Amino acid sequence: MDLRVRVPRGLLRGPRRLLTAAAAVVVLAGAGTWTAAVASDDPPPVHRTDRVMAMDGARVDTSYFTTPTAGRRPAVLLAHGFGGSKDDMRQQAEDLARDGYAVLTWSARGFGRSTGKIGLNDPKHEVADVSRLIDWLAQQPQVRLDKPGDPRVGVAGGSYGGAISLLAAGYDHRIDAIAPAITYWNLADALFPNGVFKKLWAGIFFNNGGGCARFEPALCRMYDRVAESGKPDAAARKLLQERSPSAVADRIKVPTLLLQGQTDSLFPLAQSDAAEKAIHANGAPVDVDWIAGGHDGGDLETGRVRARTAAWFDRYLKGDRSADTGPAFRITRTGGVDSTDGAAQLRGASADRYPGLSGHQKSIVLSGGTQHITNPAGASPPAVSALPGLGGSGGLTQLSALGIGVSLDFPGQYARFDSAPLTHGLRITGSPTATVHLTSTAADAVLFGKVYDVGPGGTRQVLPSQLVAPLRVTGAQSGKDVTVTLPAIDHDVQKGHRLRLVLASTDLGYASPAAPATYTVTLKGDLRVPTAPNVRTAAAPLPAWIWWLPGGGAVLALALLVTGRRRTAAPAPDAGLADVPLRISGLSKRYARTGDRYAVRELSFRVDKGQVLGLLGPNGAGKTTTLRMLMGLITPDDGEIRVFGHAIRPGAPVLSRVGAFVEGAGFLPHLTGRENLELYWKATGRPAEDAHLDEALEIAGLGDALARAVRTYSQGMRQRLALAQAMLGLPDLLILDEPTNGLDPPQIREMREVMIRYAACGRTVIVSSHLLAEVEQSCTHLVVMDRGRLVQAGPVGEIIGSGDTLLVGTGTPVDDPVVEKVAALPGVASAVRAEDGLLVRLDTGTGAARLVAELVRLDVPVVSVGPHRRLEDAFLTLIGGSA
Repeated sequence: MDLRVRVPRGLLRGPRRLLTAAAAVVVLAGAGTWTAAVASDDPPPVHRTDRVMAMDGARVDTSYFTTPTAGRRPAVLLAHGFGGSKDDMRQQAEDLARDGYAVLTWSARGFGRSTGKIGLNDPKHEVADVSRLIDWLAQQPQVRLDKPGDPRVGVAGGSYGGAISLLAAGYDHRIDAIAPAITYWNLADALFPNGVFKKLWAGIFFNNGGGCARFEPALCRMYDRVAESGKPDAAARKLLQERSPSAVADRIKVPTLLLQGQTDSLFPLAQSDAAEKAIHANGAPVDVDWIAGGHDGGDLETGRVRARTAAWFDRYLKGDRSADTGPAFRITRTGGVDSTDGAAQLRGASADRYPGLSGHQKSIVLSGGTQHITNPAGASPPAVSALPGLGGSGGLTQLSALGIGVSLDFPGQYARFDSAPLTHGLRITGSPTATVHLTSTAADAVLFGKVYDVGPGGTRQVLPSQLVAPLRVTGAQSGKDVTVTLPAIDHDVQKGHRLRLVLASTDLGYASPAAPATYTVTLKGDLRVPTAPNVRTAAAPLPAWIWWLPGGGAVLALALLVTGRRRTAAPAPDAGLADVPLRISGLSKRYARTGDRYAVRELSFRVDKGQVLGLLGPNGAGKTTTLRMLMGLITPDDGEIRVFGHAIRPGAPVLSRVGAFVEGAGFLPHLTGRENLELYWKATGRPAEDAHLDEALEIAGLGDALARAVRTYSQGMRQRLALAQAMLGLPDLLILDEPTNGLDPPQIREMREVMIRYAACGRTVIVSSHLLAEVEQSCTHLVVMDRGRLVQAGPVGEIIGSGDTLLVGTGTPVDDPVVEKVAALPGVASAVRAEDGLLVRLDTGTGAARLVAELVRLDVPVVSVGPHRRLEDAFLTLIGGSA
């Protein structure tokens, strides 16, 4: 297939008509697939066609999604985030295609299968590529046209993809609506805020891009220069500003939905604030939505964001005036923890207009006097606020939204100004400001401003969203008044709490001057706090059944009668298993994407009181899937799990008798071990007396360490604390997933003793571990899995000493072809090479004498034959070497 698309004359506008000389798009290859509908109402299937298009020296990989529905429809371009590819957008593309859009996704230059250098959305390359994609859409028979060469088209994307949607709208007038998310307005301001180099995030950018050599040479040189000096220069700012939406601020005149993250030290809320002001000034409709998560972690609210984006396009691309696009301004507010799954509880707040970041200010009196602080040589050790790069694991910023602080300032390196305890609660929505007088011994001073929420007694301070405001001040040797604009946040300060303004000389995420210096800081005036009183939090909605119950009772009763026999209500408890901690029967779980492949298949075993059961198997054996089903996190496709006779379902009450330590536990380093455990138990919502804290601590054997801050703990002590957390409430069934990870031999021995002591009290422990020697010493029983199936179950001694596995000692190492011949012998179930020879597992009824005769016939140099005695050997023979 060879299709050439001509770029119409006069298509684009702007200074020097940057894109009018764009090269033709050549489709190099194409392939189509159909995605079958899976919903019960059978929506139309989605057809995907993959094409690689030649664009001005690069090949851009694309996917085009449509349905066989007749007629033309609007088009949507979906752009991926930095380091991703078009594949990240597939699910959203299919959803939009089913909703009546023609959708085109692509991998930006340098990502996925696309070639070319990464240009950070260079108008001459990445932005020009978007216009070429629009050219292509204009020639597709499924796409609605406003006029020849001008398709009805919207653009959406997050982060890197959000910026390209803004830039494309400024450079190509054919775009009709955009929905950028968690992105930047001015990349220079984002990476060089107030003249300070955001070194960690910049490093992550260039590393995620594959290294400096993968970028356009000018960007590579810029990064090397700034990273070496630690200070951005004018040329660096100019280079990034040219690739920023702010460069075309006066030309973005399309309906814009701005979705920005509250937990985001990379692209904070001030970036979307600047975008809203500029686009609103152009006369275009603009809605602003502050989501809970961001680049530092938290909940990205993917489902809600996609639904709102689809409604936005329904209104402005389809022309559906009835589409509910939501309020002009919306915030997701976090409050408390769901005790059933530990997830943060979210609730929306909204207003009929965007309040900005500085409205309805209140003055908060601070005290503190004149203070002297130092910038240490080399700017080390640095203070800690956000930790860039941890977003993928949940991020520390989500903790601050839950009222838990994770931050670190070093004495002598910060000035502190406190308010009196608040007599009324205060909701901060926007950017607080403060003015200080600064005197510096150096010509160049860098400060990091932050506002803490400090609890009664000063025992706990929280840095909202873990955000700081960097500020470079020059010419302050003789003293200078400086206004500090602090990070934009939405945070509720409770009555009795204090506000604390901190100005620090260092921060881990930023570059500070390496030369030592002393700063003298004096507060000038009050802390000014924006409040946005017109932003109202929605009341918790009544359950839907309350509204339809009066008129729908009869219908519901009829439905229950008709479908009663097919209901999937939890089976009644089995009284005969009331004292059995766990029985699994015929358990199966298929992979969601394939349907015909199993993660777990027909698994059955039983665990009794007082046992320490080792769950073993190679990677992919199905151990983690089994544990997740056991804890009610996922639902099996077939079979049954009963805990003390009760069938397991998500949220089943009997799960309160189960404790779990899975994938480690996160603790707050500045709190003591006891405080961490008390905070965790409080979050479950259960009575304090039910925690049995002292008993759990005695079993864990933490001793005097409980009174120390967790940051002083060794890895072994942290693992013990995690075990104590899992043992809170003294659950009758304790599940441990790799509890000895990262421990040295003495610490592993201590962990073994903890598990044995816990089971000795009549309770049951299930431990999944890859340390076979340790399992052999700590477990009483074993379940061995391979490829989702049960291989063997029973007491450890029985499995290790089973007579069907022999260790064949050989005088010399055995080659692979010989091992394969032994494994193929009649009566041999498996054969694998061991350190001293061969481990051979025999079928039932096969004797050792017959095996020895066959080995001699094959010229195997046999020097000894006997039963094996190590769990490692048994494990290898049971799984046939697949580990």
